[in-house]
Amino acid sequence: MADELKDIVLNYVTKEYLEDDSEPLTYETPLISGGIVDSFSMVSLKRFLENKYGIAIPDDEATPEAFDSVNKIVSLVQRFVAKKG
Repeated sequence: MADELKDIVLNYVTKEYLEDDSEPLTYETPLISGGIVDSFSMVSLKRFLENKYGIAIPDDEATPEAFDSVNKIVSLVQRFVAKKG
């Protein structure tokens, strides 16, 4: 699931937030601190992940730190998917 989830997040961020002439993203590209994803975009990304995986990510867990790379987002989502059971 992790590899598929990484690709889903990477593709979503690339499609929604990158310009066509931007450098390609990696799983470790800084998204928030790198200026690719802003706070409004982070909310829409959170909503996308919650709807796609049937989870609820509490606002206190949806921090800029937790959303700063594809790998960090995947770790966060996997925790809540596991709790869902």
